[in-house]
Amino acid sequence: MDAKAHNARRRGGFTLVEIAVATAVIGIGITALVASLQAGTSANSGSEKINTAAFMAQQIHEWTLRLPFKDTDAADANNPPGPDGNNDPHVFVDDVDDLMNVTFSTAPAERCPEPSISIQPGWSETITMTWRDPKGLQTIVANGTSDVINVQVEVKYVGKHVLATQYLVAKKN
Repeated sequence: MDAKAHNARRRGGFTLVEIAVATAVIGIGITALVASLQAGTSANSGSEKINTAAFMAQQIHEWTLRLPFKDTDAADANNPPGPDGNNDPHVFVDDVDDLMNVTFSTAPAERCPEPSISIQPGWSETITMTWRDPKGLQTIVANGTSDVINVQVEVKYVGKHVLATQYLVAKKN
């Protein structure tokens, strides 16, 4: 057999080393692709939680802005800030301060009087209020002694903090 025929036969296919290297390169590429897909899925899940929490906090914000600042019921005029008498804020809310230090984690059907606000299973919202001096909003004053309330809403999913926000509610003249 001459050298030309021998070289022609060798060039006809790939060597075992070439196949092993090609397989390793393809395997590394597929592994990187799978890892990037998993990272994208995790990021999507996290952003979905933040989006849901922001929506829930926005619902509370809109609700508190629609509520009267002070109780309109004359019988409750001298009540301290917080839920009126024996009324459970999960059932009865007629002014902003009824939501003071309340945690909602119930289904929408059980949440009155705002049926448009929904809480999905595993989620909770805690509302905390502090009264502020209108001349210096950083100054906290005794509950009920000011016409400005700082409302803080913390949203959790399965007990883990997802989002916190705060805003001011002022008495409308």
